[in-house]
Amino acid sequence: MNPSDMGLQQEAQLARAWKPSSYGVNGKKGRNGRHHYPPPITYLHLHECDSFSIGIFCMPPSSIIPLHNHPGMTVLSKLLYGTLHAKSYDWLDVPEAINASNAKPAKLVRDCEMSASGGTTVLFPTSGGNIHTFKAITPCAILDVLSPPYSTPDGRHCSYFRVSPSRNLPVALVQKTGIKMSELTWLEEYQPPDSFVVQRGTYRGPTLII
Repeated sequence: MNPSDMGLQQEAQLARAWKPSSYGVNGKKGRNGRHHYPPPITYLHLHECDSFSIGIFCMPPSSIIPLHNHPGMTVLSKLLYGTLHAKSYDWLDVPEAINASNAKPAKLVRDCEMSASGGTTVLFPTSGGNIHTFKAITPCAILDVLSPPYSTPDGRHCSYFRVSPSRNLPVALVQKTGIKMSELTWLEEYQPPDSFVVQRGTYRGPTLII
């Protein structure tokens, strides 16, 4: 699948010509060193029905989609152009007594750079990195197919997470799961920062026949 298939050939050309500059964690720095947030992430809505939804996230450099989940959902993602860093986790199945706090243990699944030349990634309700975050390295666009789509009335609400201070798991449980301590992270739900802004854009690609 090429950017031109989605009406994004111009954006892809700009991404290929993009050169790194003085971008910080929260965006481009001004003369006085203060951070200026990058342009907001743009979401292009292509289709939604009871079974699935299709959309494209266009991300400016240094923009971040915080850690978020996809409860009971399968998600196919394809980077159309550009490069980003992806990090994903799956929840560990542990006794409720260990989950007494707001934080829950999760296993690291993916921590890598992704480019448009790569294939399609797939995550499942309980495997494949159901909780993930993206940080744009260059201008990029990622196509998402969610099945079924988010639906709060049906228990599929999008929640955001951040890394919480580590806690100890019983040795027997660690041995049972086979997880390495370096792969273990505790995550807690939170409200994303004000710098996280997603605006609705207009899809200008070919009409989808579904």
